[in-house]
Order: sequence, then C-alpha cells, then structure tokens
Amino acid sequence: MSNVKTLSPSSATIGRLAVIGLGLIGGSFAKGIRESGVCREVVGCDANPGTRKQALPLGVVDRVTDSLAEAVQGADVILLAVPVLAMEKVLAELAALELGDAVLTDVGSTKGAVVKAVEQAFGRVPARFVPGHPIAGSERSGIEAASAALFQRHKVILTPLDSTSDAALIRVTALWQALGADVEHMPLADHDEVLAATSHLPHLLAFSLVDTLAGRSENLDIFRYAAGGFRDFTRIAASDPVMWRDIFLANQDAVLRSLDAFTHDLDRLRDAIASGDANTLLGVFTRAKAAREHFSTILARRAYMEPMQTQVCNFIASPGGRVQGAIRVPGDKSISHRSIMLGSLAEGVTEVEGFLEGEDSLATLQAFRDMGVVIDGPNQGRVTINGVGLNGLQAPPGPLYVGNSGTSMRLLCGLLAGQMFDSVLMGDASLSKRPMGRVAKPLREMGARIETADEGRPPLRIMGDSRLMGMDYTMPMASAQVKSCLLLAGLYAAGSTSVVEPAPTRDHTERMLKGFGYPVKVEGAKVTIEPGHKLSACKIDVPADISSAAFFMVAASIAEGSDLVLEHVGINSTRIGVINILRAMGGDLTLENEREVGGEPVADIRVRYAPLKGIDIPLDQVPLAIDEFPVLFVAAACAEGRTVLRGAEELRVKESDRIQVMADGLQALGIKAEPTHDGIIIEGGQMQGGQVDSHGDHRIAMSFSVASLRAAGDILITDCANVATSFPGFVSLASSVGMQVRLEEDA
Repeated sequence: MSNVKTLSPSSATIGRLAVIGLGLIGGSFAKGIRESGVCREVVGCDANPGTRKQALPLGVVDRVTDSLAEAVQGADVILLAVPVLAMEKVLAELAALELGDAVLTDVGSTKGAVVKAVEQAFGRVPARFVPGHPIAGSERSGIEAASAALFQRHKVILTPLDSTSDAALIRVTALWQALGADVEHMPLADHDEVLAATSHLPHLLAFSLVDTLAGRSENLDIFRYAAGGFRDFTRIAASDPVMWRDIFLANQDAVLRSLDAFTHDLDRLRDAIASGDANTLLGVFTRAKAAREHFSTILARRAYMEPMQTQVCNFIASPGGRVQGAIRVPGDKSISHRSIMLGSLAEGVTEVEGFLEGEDSLATLQAFRDMGVVIDGPNQGRVTINGVGLNGLQAPPGPLYVGNSGTSMRLLCGLLAGQMFDSVLMGDASLSKRPMGRVAKPLREMGARIETADEGRPPLRIMGDSRLMGMDYTMPMASAQVKSCLLLAGLYAAGSTSVVEPAPTRDHTERMLKGFGYPVKVEGAKVTIEPGHKLSACKIDVPADISSAAFFMVAASIAEGSDLVLEHVGINSTRIGVINILRAMGGDLTLENEREVGGEPVADIRVRYAPLKGIDIPLDQVPLAIDEFPVLFVAAACAEGRTVLRGAEELRVKESDRIQVMADGLQALGIKAEPTHDGIIIEGGQMQGGQVDSHGDHRIAMSFSVASLRAAGDILITDCANVATSFPGFVSLASSVGMQVRLEEDA
C-alpha cells in the first residue's frame, strides 16, 4: 500500500458529478462534494422514489432523476454507489451510452468482482475507470443517514490497474481528498484479501453470533445481561443485510480463505480449553492483546505524528534552576533488548524485572511474539517469557517491524540468519536511512544470504536454511551491536565464531549468555562462542540505563547548587565512559551502594555541581561513552576552555549525524563548535537562547533540554517525537528534579 500526496483544490474542481445510487455512501459523497464547492452541479440517480423525494430537501444533490442516461449526460465524473451485485446491470446500461471523457469510479468493497463486471460490460477495462473503496460507514443506511463529514479522517483505498489513466487517478484522488479522506493506493488482489480479513470476516462473525444467541431458549437473559464488549462487537450486525449478502458472494474466495484460517485457529482454541492447555491459551491471548496495541500504536502514530510535528512534538526548555532529589531512570535498553532475545531462545520460563517499556524494547518484544514466543507483559517493568529453545522460533506472518530500533534490527539480523525460515526486517523512516552493511557483510562471510535496499539500508531480507560457518572476525570499528549480532549468529554456525574488538565495547551479550548458562570465552579483546549448548531460563533484574542517567549527570554537574542521586544505575565497565569523562572534566560524581545484580554491576550515583574544565577526551574512553556524547558536548559547552573529541566516527551514522547536528545546535546557541571528520572541538562559553533542530534524534533533543539550565534564554527544540522511543517519561522526570522542560503545546 502507498500513501498519496495531498493534491491542490484545483485538481478536484469539476463541472458536473453524477452519483448513481444515493444510499449512505453515495449520498454522503454527493452531499460532501456539493458542500465543498469543487463541483458546479451534483446530479443524483436512484431507482427508489422515496430516495429521490428526499434527495433535494436533504441537500444531497442539485438535481435528481431516475434516468441513468439523463444523470450521466455531460458528467465529468461518474460515481457508482450501487450494491455490488447490481453493478452488472448499471454497467451494461452505461456501456451503451456516450460518456465522452467522463471518469468512472466506484465505492464497492470488493474490487475483483467490480473490475470483472466492468470488463464484461465494456469489453475491456476503460483507462478512465478508477476502482475505489472508502473505509467508512455506519449501522444506519439510506439517504437519510448521508453526511458530508462521513469520510473525514477515514481511509479511501484506490486500486488502479496498469491501464488506469494517470489523469483519471489524479482527479478521483483529489475529489476524495476534498472530502477530508486519507487516500491510499493498493493492488486490487491485496485489497480484497485485506478487506475479507478486516471487514468482511468480522461482519460475518457478528451476524452469526447474534443469530446463534438469538436462537437459544435463554435469549432474553443473554441480551439483557450482555456487557459492553458484546454490544460493541455485535453492533455491526445491525448493518444492511442485503448489502452484506452481496459482499460475501462477490468476494467469496477471499472470505472463504479468511474464514477457513479463523476456523482452524478457533478449533485450536477449543482443543486447548478441552485439554486444559493453559500455555496455548495464554499465548493466543497475550499475542492478540499485544498485537492490537502494537499495530494500533504504529497506525495511530503514523496518522498522528505527521500533522502534529510542529504542534506537540517540540520541547521548550527554559533557563535556570538546579537539579535535586533522588530518582530512578528507566531500565537499561541494551539489557532489555537482550533479555527478550535470550529469554525467548532459552528453555523454560524467564522472568524479567525493570524492563524498559519504551518503543525500541517493545519492538523487540513484539518481534518475538510474531515468531511464536509466548510473552506475558510488560506490566510495570515485569515480563514473563516462555522460552522455545534455540530452534523453536516460528516463521513470522509478515515482516518484522522494529520501528526506530537499530539494536533490534542488527541483533535480530544475526539471530535470523541461523533460522530455517525466511524473514524480513523493516523499520520506520529514520531507521530505513541507516546503514546495515556493518552486520550484513560479515554475516554473508559466514554464509548468510541477506538482501538489503540501496547502499545497504533496510529493509533486510534474510533467507532461511543458510549453512552458517563459524569464523574469526576482526571488527574494523568498535561496535557492540556488530559483535552481538555475530555472536548470536554463532549460536547456529558450524564451528566456533570469534570476534576481535579494536577497542572495548559493552559486553551485555557475553554476560547475559553466561547468565543463561551458555559458555562464552573472553580472552582480552577476543570473544569466542561455539554451537551445541543450550540456554536455560533465569531471572533478570534490569538496572537503570546509564545512557538515560547521563542526561541527569550532566544536568547536575552544570547547574549550580545541584545535588542528585541516581538510583540502581548499571555501571558495567564497558559503559562508564560518561562517568570517567565527567570526572576528568572536574565533575563531582561518587558511586554508592555498589553491588552486583544478575551478573551486572550496579550502584547509586551521587552527582553534585562542580565547575568543569575542557579536556582532550582519551581515545580509550570513546567506545565506552559513544551514546552519551551528545550530552557530553553540552558539558563541554559549559566548561572552561576547549574540549576535543577524536576517534568517534561512529557518531556520524547514528539516528542522525550526531557530530554535525550537535555542532549546528551549539552554534545556533552561540557556542563555538567545530566538527571534524571523527569528532568535534568545542570552546566553552555562555549559551544563548534560540532554536535547534533535533532531526528526530531523541538524544539530541534531551541533550539540548539539559543545555537550557545554563542558557540565557528559552531553547525551542524541534522534532522531539522520538524521545519516547528511548526515554518514556523524560519530560515529567526532568521536571520533577527541577528542570524546566515542557511540550510546546503547554506553552
């Protein structure tokens, strides 16, 4: 399916519109176009005298007739809104008339049957015919239910053929957009399959359920005590019976395929209830609940974010204040990802506490649900994973969508390379621009068959049943994601897989594999894994994310009078670069209550204000703080003197080019910041207020929120929608400790 750009009003302007069939859909289209002013005259045609009598008083049309020939004479556009099974007769009459250059379109919910009828009537499908279907309606029917606003913010699917005229398609698209509809294009066969599953099957089930229950002897009590859910589901059983009879017969093949699949799954549920199979029931229910929420989020965000980008997705950060109190930031994202992955591949039930309920981690969770893993939660950070073992994953029903999560895509790529089934990994617009060659290249050397889009970008198509061979790989650039990807692939390879790092990176994968009982050999910079072992379920307590804590570390370090405690933060030795760098700059950070939880070291971190000084950041600290550099650049801007970063090329291929974007933002606030090919040079100084563009990068947006503590005026930060991806609740948590950050809508 493809979206369609909004056309100018002039594209919709026509002289005469003929609407054949003035029921709910046809009447609403006619009334809406008439009120929009894009048409000089709207003519209606309907065989029902009662309908014709109401058409003019209700303001549906300018003129009404029972003669098809009269209605279409001189029309620029003809809309067919008659029942699907009545279409053949109307088309046969139209084919015998002189229609000139009139564009012909329809609103039928089954496109295959309509196109066949058009071809039969005209001998071919005219180039000026545009098949269409509005996804809108009501339990009410007839012209008295017609509403000019019926299609506003509803989808209209057009299914143009190869022979369809571009001019005709543009004209029909523009008319629907004039009614406020969201127009999309879809292949005809796909439309009929999708609608059979999402519209036709639910209607069939609703009709059947109500009919079954109404035929029972206790029917009065059944309907008397029916709860809201029953009423909501069976509401559609009040729809027009004749129309739905025609739809089911017209889309017979696709409806039967959906009905057969549903019947099979329903039988499986019946067997599970009869045998007391609690795990099967839980699997179906958790997958269904999660899938509804997951896809609703994706679709709602798609419809919600685009028009709201400049309205509610900007931050306003005001200067002043100090940071005080004690807080616990969300769970570590890297560990949350890996807990789902390894818990799913383990044998037994894995329980996770402190799971990060952000969009990235939830994308990983949903991917494994799509591959047949029963996962309960998350519920206040608790997740229960019913592992399927290393070879228990099932082929997903479609592409695995991981949103904006580069970690999910890169790690899953390695894991999926060892499966027996084909798979596709896809992400949102931002992730689709990020290179995946760093994982695809070595995986191909192991024997994986992976296809990428242009320049190695997503979507990734991974062919199953590849014979992976272990290898020794020396990474050209330090990357925990690449290392983890290859180790996961190594679980399925013949022979050992070794990865040599040019510099230390986070070792969460190695630690967690050991926690699940899988042997991993670590010799200096070399990590080796061999196949043939198993993962055993365990309990995981996810520590607070040091990357999320870093924003508050810098905030407390630069705001005079600050004294903040960050609780239960992971202090893995491969992640503490931000602490080391701040201390080298003169920061006052102390670790309290150090302990080990689930194989990961944690501590409470106390941060107090201290004047910072510029430094040359040690090269050995760069990979230990790669994700924290945006906010460290803010610390550098507030420090006395010059800060120099080198050896950080990886920052240029994150969610944004973080070196350039941060340099642009700091310069906009009056700070001298000079980007280099592998780093940046920042001269500390007084920040001014102003506007910066985060380029959709959550870490950029949060970093400039911290910068406001030392700015001379408000900072407007644009394009902040993805903050929820990494750090849900950031604005409210920042406000709770004294930072003055708010959504622009609250201004």
